[in-house]
Amino acid sequence: MHMRRLAQLAIISILAGCSVMTSAQTSDDIESPRHKAWDMLQTAITDKRTGERADGVRALGLLRDNARARQLAEDSLQDRTPQVRAAAATALGQMHASESIPKLKKVPSDPKIPVVMAAAQSLRELKDDGPAYDIYYDLLTGERKSGDGLIAQQIDTLKNPKELAKIGFAEGIGFVPFAGMGWDAWRTMHKKDPNPVRAIAATYLAHDPDPATAKALVKATRDKNWIVRAAAVQALAQRGDPSLLKNVQHSMSDRNTKVRYSAAAAVIRLSAIEKHTDAANSGQ
Repeated sequence: MHMRRLAQLAIISILAGCSVMTSAQTSDDIESPRHKAWDMLQTAITDKRTGERADGVRALGLLRDNARARQLAEDSLQDRTPQVRAAAATALGQMHASESIPKLKKVPSDPKIPVVMAAAQSLRELKDDGPAYDIYYDLLTGERKSGDGLIAQQIDTLKNPKELAKIGFAEGIGFVPFAGMGWDAWRTMHKKDPNPVRAIAATYLAHDPDPATAKALVKATRDKNWIVRAAAVQALAQRGDPSLLKNVQHSMSDRNTKVRYSAAAAVIRLSAIEKHTDAANSGQ
């Protein structure tokens, strides 16, 4: 009996030790760096401060193929502040969340242009160019290209310089435009000149195959703002359509040197394409 009692006590002791070990392991699991990291992000995303939420959501862009991160970013598309919504749209593009394309396609109804632009950029990154081109067309022209384009309030904003000047370029826009145009463009953009918004749109319309876009870009080569004119000329050059050659030639006499030089390069490029096309046709 005494030996049996000792054996029972030993088994109870072993089981108790296992229980303590399991509890310790569970505790370690809860306090793991991964758990702490998620807790940190979750706390940031639900913070009352806009900046904290935006920074937390923006960080989610580093987490590809992560359903939890994608869901948090999608939920943040409904945040009450445009800064956070723009960060969410950007993050979904950065994490290559192709499952979120339907959600991003709904963003053009957002009343804030920086949010719409962030969504357009992410749609481009996700290789869904159609909706992105529609957004950029609307931004460039201030007119709706299709029934699901910018809402009337946004069109009014595009036509109101004072409202355009309020747009924050750093809010969720994950790209740096005008890399080839130098310091003057950068400085102009940072003065919150509203026109660079339209220049960004012109830049990204370069490969939109819609003929209506080509006409819009041709019209933009005579815009009042030199950055828009330069962006339009460069976009026309990149389209590689020799039929647009005559529409670019007038820009070689533009009063701004950057526009003139861009036009000269565009004329050379389109002339070469025209010559090659004519030679190919004559050989048939």
